[in-house]
Amino acid sequence: MLIGFFMILVDVTIVSVANPAIMASLGADYDAVIWVTSAYLLAYAVPLLIAGRLGDRYGPKNLYILGLAVFTVASLGCGLSDTIGMLVAARVVQGVGAALLTPQTMTVITRTFPPQRRGVAMSVWGATAGVATLVGPLAGGLLVDHLGWQWIFIVNV
Repeated sequence: MLIGFFMILVDVTIVSVANPAIMASLGADYDAVIWVTSAYLLAYAVPLLIAGRLGDRYGPKNLYILGLAVFTVASLGCGLSDTIGMLVAARVVQGVGAALLTPQTMTVITRTFPPQRRGVAMSVWGATAGVATLVGPLAGGLLVDHLGWQWIFIVNV
């Protein structure tokens, strides 16, 4: 479960180092390329509460799998984008997939671990978030320099 959570958080920070390459490749200006990050964050943040309730209703495993599938397909769409509009649209879908997945990880922790062990599980969850935000720019720089900006998304597939 934490691998999917790790991937979606890496995608928050990995794009920042790719912005110049995306601008050059897609002929986009700064005002357009900033939406590559903003669209993802908005589409991720807005449905989080609803996604948690959907997980309660349909089961966290089902929502986690659905979110991971949506995120993965959208990642491929991002990597194959040939216009800035297509990339932003794919990032919106990617953000929705991330929003479906995230609350389910916390639900599984609270349902799986007894109260006396829950603190350790939450610590691992939090550490995963911290490491992911650190790894994003480092991995992004390597991928953009050696393979191209598309690979910051294709690596999720």
